[in-house]
Amino acid sequence: MFEPKTKRILVTGGSGLVGKAIEKVVADGEGRPDEEWVFVSSKDADLTNAAETKALFEKHKPTHVIHLAAMVGGLFRNIKYNLDFWRRNVHINDNVLHSAYESGVRKVVSCLSTCIFPDKTTYPIDETMIHNGPPHSSNFGYSYAKRMIDVQNRAYFEQFGCRFTAVIPTNVFGPHDNYNIEDGHVLPGLIHKVYLAKKNGTALTVWGTGKPRRQFIYSLDLARLFLWVLREYDEVEPIILSVGEEDEVSIREAADSIVRAMDFKGEVLFDATKSDGQFKKTASNKKLKAHLPDFKFTPFDRAVKETCDWFCSNYDIARK
Repeated sequence: MFEPKTKRILVTGGSGLVGKAIEKVVADGEGRPDEEWVFVSSKDADLTNAAETKALFEKHKPTHVIHLAAMVGGLFRNIKYNLDFWRRNVHINDNVLHSAYESGVRKVVSCLSTCIFPDKTTYPIDETMIHNGPPHSSNFGYSYAKRMIDVQNRAYFEQFGCRFTAVIPTNVFGPHDNYNIEDGHVLPGLIHKVYLAKKNGTALTVWGTGKPRRQFIYSLDLARLFLWVLREYDEVEPIILSVGEEDEVSIREAADSIVRAMDFKGEVLFDATKSDGQFKKTASNKKLKAHLPDFKFTPFDRAVKETCDWFCSNYDIARK
């Protein structure tokens, strides 16, 4: 088959945390001369609408797709809206994958999440365990919708030979995140809280006991890994993109890192009446390491400092 010289890479969810990181990494020299990058957001098309999705693909004619668009939220928003998370994400994913198939896209890399893994499981979790039992009840709508991408990828490959795959990052953080205290994820929510506590001279209250443990991945590291998956990784089976098990940190340690990065001198309290969510969801990055043994992750404290600095200098425009 004749391969066109230029890859046209369409990135859905291009204005979000990971989309912005990929855009920056590409602009900072990681892009290649034979690649044309198109970043789109919800302003360009409503991906829950099949006709609008199809029109977007006809307009940009991508050869490759990085599919990041999703309805996302933190623990408390998920608990409230499981149905909405299921329906909207299932529509988005089905429309994007089917438009990609219909328009002859050569490769799609979708983004899953470690929260899709079974709640009752053994650790560390690996790529073979996605469908081994129900996800945590707090976000089952989002989790099942994301699991279905893996099911669809396999079905498109078996029926039509499509090279559609997915990555499973652990907790992503970095510039351009959603820093909303009610709806955002734990790290950006804490960064916003520390900012306000420092400004108002009040104590910092962290929700929960601070004991749950997470693997955090800096968005710019994840962006570099996305480029590698797009260019080099040929399996339909998903791959976990994460720091090692030894780099897991507790919420308390994450809060301490933010407190140091923002030079906060006030009191730090833990509100144990608030839900902790899952205690841990340790993922194995053995498969990634086998492919990329020399990949260097940004040290956690440095990534936190860069993210806090970005938030402070972009406070007015940051999503919050």
